[in-house]
This record gives sequence, structure tokens and C-alpha cells, in this order.
Amino acid sequence: MKHLKLSFSLIALLLLTVVGYSQTHSIMFYNVENLYDTQRDTTVYDEEFTPDGAKKWNDKRYWRKIDRLTEVFQEIGKATGGFPIVIGLCEVENRGVLQDLAHGERVAAARYQIVHYDSPDARGMDVAFLYRGDVIEYVSSKPLKVSNPDNPRWRTRDILWFTGTIDGEVFHFFANHWPSRRGGERASAPLRELAASVLRHVVDSIKNVDATANIVIMGDFNDDPNNNSVHNVLRAKGDRNRLLSGDLFNPFFALHRAGHGTLAWNDGWNLFDMIIVSQNMINNTGGFQLHCQQVRRTEQCGFIFNRPFLQQKEGRFKGYPWRTYVGDTYQDGYSDHFPVYIYISK
Repeated sequence: MKHLKLSFSLIALLLLTVVGYSQTHSIMFYNVENLYDTQRDTTVYDEEFTPDGAKKWNDKRYWRKIDRLTEVFQEIGKATGGFPIVIGLCEVENRGVLQDLAHGERVAAARYQIVHYDSPDARGMDVAFLYRGDVIEYVSSKPLKVSNPDNPRWRTRDILWFTGTIDGEVFHFFANHWPSRRGGERASAPLRELAASVLRHVVDSIKNVDATANIVIMGDFNDDPNNNSVHNVLRAKGDRNRLLSGDLFNPFFALHRAGHGTLAWNDGWNLFDMIIVSQNMINNTGGFQLHCQQVRRTEQCGFIFNRPFLQQKEGRFKGYPWRTYVGDTYQDGYSDHFPVYIYISK
């Protein structure tokens, strides 16, 4: 009996050792659909999101939106085993709305820290990060300007570069919100390709210094995984077994090919929201790597969080993301995009 107890103790110790050295974290991205405060900012075009504006945006609706969004963070945390360690965001107006998100009652336990810079976007829309300071140690951050040499007056969102360490490993995170398809997909494509080339240049500069750097690129790219900006300019490919040197891996390519999307338009789905990783994160046996799961006998490495509570409940647009507004009509929803997430494990 004494030997049996000793065996059980050794097994328990081994299990604790394995658990203690095994880490799995989630990373998410969310286009939160026009998260403005209610105050008029005369430096940007935000007047429609004020109490006297076309959308009658007031404190009650604003705090409802904050609660809605933090509910999403909370539910993804429940689904993935803990609050995401990094949340990339786009369509946030300023640092103030990020502080309200980070201090929301639903997510207060995560103690999120903020990385944010004001972008030159005419509507005041920025990209940002929330990150868990108990997991990630901040190193540096920098906004990357996207300029159009053919039109010096043209402005768009910055690309946000945030560097931190997780358990001693350096990670480079990039938050993106590339130029929209206003004016048509084909006519506006060069602007997204321009943003892709800015990001690709920085990725190459990181790789030239450290070929094994951990790079995580996320955003609303306003293009699908197979569009030229993502697939060829950024070089984010969907087949992990056929990557060439320098290629990035896009775990959302397979979801797009299977007909899944993060937003719906004209009775069709697009998958504009993605999280893309560097090659070493799919074969890094000594450190953190992209964690994939078997879903219906298929390996899945990227995930769309499209739970029923985030969906329109009825009518022609049943199943679409439940929006905050359709035009100027208040819908009391969450966002016109579904969030996406990945896992990394060590």
C-alpha cells in the first residue's frame, strides 16, 4: 500500500510538472463598429456620434455598447480558458473609450493595459491593443504611417506595432485596419496593397535581424485571404506545408475557402478579419507556437467567434452580425463584424 501511495504521488507530481510547464493563451481581434464617445471632437468628423447628431448617440447607448463589447471579451475568455492575453481592436475613437473597455466590470479581473496612438484618419478611427500585463511584458510600440505618394492629402489609419515578451519570448504584434472598398473593390485595391507593402517591409526588417522572430498580424484588412493585398503583397498563405521562405501563415484561408465569413454584405460573406502568424510559429518546438485543434476531423488553426447571441435573430439578415446601427437606425447590437481568435501554446 505504501508503494501504491508513492506511485500515486509520483504520478501527481508528473502531472503537476506537465501542467506547470504547459501554457495555452488566446489572442483575439475585433472590429467593434464605431466605438465613439459622445463628445464632439472638432478635429475629426464625429458629429453624427453625438446626442444631437444623426444617430442620437447618447450616454445610455454608449455604456450599453461598452457592456456589449466587454461581454464578448468575457465570453471568449470562457470559451478559451481565460481572458485573451492580447485583444486587437479597430474603429475606436480615442484612449478614453479604451479605458472604459479595460475597466469594464466584466473584464476588470484581466487588468488590461492599453497601447494606442491617434491615427490621422479623418473620422477619428484608430487601431489599438489591450493586453494582459500579468502575461505580457511591454517592450515598445510604434505607429506605422501609410501614405499615398500620388495623393499627399490622403489619410488612413496607422498600422500599430507593439512588441512585448511572453515568458521571455519576444513577440511582435501588428494591428491593422486597411483602407475600405469605397469606390469599388478593384478601384480601391491599390490602397490596400499600399498598406500591405508598408507592413511587409517592416516584417522583412524584423526577419533580417531575427529570422525566428514571433510575428502576429491581425486586423480588418477589407480584403479576403485570397485577395492580392493579403496573399501576394503581404505573402500570407493558407497551406502550412507549402510555405516558401519568408511566407506568413494565414489560418483563416481555409475558413474562407469553406464559405465562412466575419461580415456579410449584399447577401454574401466576406472574411476581412484575420490573424496571421510567422512561419516559425507553426513549427517552433522549443517555444510558443500556433495551437490547432481537430474540428469535425479537420485541423483548424483560426476561429471565428459567431455565437448566436452575436447574430441577428430574425428577418432577411438572420444570422448576420448583430449591428449597433443600420444607417442611422439604432439596433442595440454588438458590431457589424464577428471577432476572430487563435491559440498559442508552449
